[in-house]
Amino acid sequence: MNAGLTIEGYTFAHYISLISGSDLAQTSITSILFSVGATIVSLLFGGILAWIVVRTDAPFKALAFLTTIISLGTPYILYVTGWLYLLGRSGPVNMAWRWATGSNDVVFQVNSLAGMILVEGFLWSPLVFLLLSAVFRAANAEMEEAARMSGASIVETIWYISLRLAAPAVAALALFVFIRNLEAFEVPALIGIPGNVDVLTTEIYHSVKRMPPNIGFASAYSVVMILCIAVLLHFYSRISAKAEKYASITGKGYRPRPFRLGSYRWVGGAIVLFNFLIVLLLPLSAILWMALTPFVQPMRFSALSNLTVENFENILSQPYYRELALNTVIVAASVATIAMVITLFVGWTVARRKPAAKLSEQLVTMPLVFPGLVLGIAMLQIALKSPIPIYGTLWIIILGFVIRYIPYGMRYTFAGVLQIHPELEQAALVSGANTFQKIFRIVAPLLAPALASGWIFVFLIATKEMSMPLLLAGPGSQTIPVAMFDLWSSGQSGEVAALGLLWAMVMTVLSSAFYFLTRRASSNTFG
Repeated sequence: MNAGLTIEGYTFAHYISLISGSDLAQTSITSILFSVGATIVSLLFGGILAWIVVRTDAPFKALAFLTTIISLGTPYILYVTGWLYLLGRSGPVNMAWRWATGSNDVVFQVNSLAGMILVEGFLWSPLVFLLLSAVFRAANAEMEEAARMSGASIVETIWYISLRLAAPAVAALALFVFIRNLEAFEVPALIGIPGNVDVLTTEIYHSVKRMPPNIGFASAYSVVMILCIAVLLHFYSRISAKAEKYASITGKGYRPRPFRLGSYRWVGGAIVLFNFLIVLLLPLSAILWMALTPFVQPMRFSALSNLTVENFENILSQPYYRELALNTVIVAASVATIAMVITLFVGWTVARRKPAAKLSEQLVTMPLVFPGLVLGIAMLQIALKSPIPIYGTLWIIILGFVIRYIPYGMRYTFAGVLQIHPELEQAALVSGANTFQKIFRIVAPLLAPALASGWIFVFLIATKEMSMPLLLAGPGSQTIPVAMFDLWSSGQSGEVAALGLLWAMVMTVLSSAFYFLTRRASSNTFG
């Protein structure tokens, strides 16, 4: 090793190799194009749908919320698998094209950058819809009505009033989605790798999985990603801080009325139906078809005789899959519980401006700069050097997830504590309660809805996360997403679809039951 590259046992060789190579520039450009394109797609689908559902009198609104709920409970890898089939060479899209034109070509190559952008955009559109719905729901309808009375058309009203008022929120959300697309792994791994389209996350994955693993090179790539995301998060915070300048809700005359579309009402309904078809119905139909067929085959009436439930029987009869489900529930429930307990104390400390509040806030929000795959690299090195044998166990996955998802739990608890007046806590102190009694007997019960929402959110995303467990899981600590990735890699798409459908249904039932019981307990407490 060149002495100039080494300082007291530390070396810059990995960074020099990274910078001097030709892959970094190309991979970075591809990552940016992928993230920008997917962000635009998700904002168009989710943003337009959010405004139509929340601000107008368009029909079929329930389908939008149904689409969102089911999509958020569906594992990413399952959703991507559905689109791979739909847009693949033997899928219905390219089959219809060949039937209509008589050629053997494909109209769309899914294993391409364009395919990655399209699927990733669809993947994020339900969350964009959910977040922008809250923004548009809070908009003051009087400004839109004033524009219409002044002669503005519907399009002009949307462009000059609705979108201008929501500009900071839309810009902040766009930057947030861009960051999450930049650190995405499922779509680049399942769609990009077979098409030789590499982004930063897949380059990190290649470095770890090749033999022998090049952890140093992967870590150098990870540092590049951390720096990029840290800069983007800085601008995200600055944009979010300016949102109050665009506030349109005051104490005078605020009435959240729907925007009348008139003769365009059914156009809005058609957009809702189109979103339901594209984002939910088509991929779920493809997944169900794959789960019911013994091998991958085109959607034809002649294939109906081959439908079978064999894939479901294999999943339900093998103890291996029950162990996977148990591992996933243990990890997700542990992570959600630990994260919400920690953020209960930290959220209260920050909201009440207690000593060390600023330091606590910075420590809790710091994990946002670490993408899942990058944090997985760090946890992998910790596990390998730890004197406690946690490598390849559920414990290292739980620890990594807690670090990763604490910022998300903080968003729920901090906002909830701000809505609780301090005089309730002061009354408890006067009555002789100490700090812990005050938090558990006053703050926690009042925060029950926020804690339940945060728990469900962390639980659901922990059951869907694939990038970190893919690096950390051992033979006996695999989770459902990791097992689905292994099945997909070995060509067992039927079992992937069956396992994913069963798991999505279980997650929907569990999260709904927990939320119902929590709300009922909260009502009994205060009712």
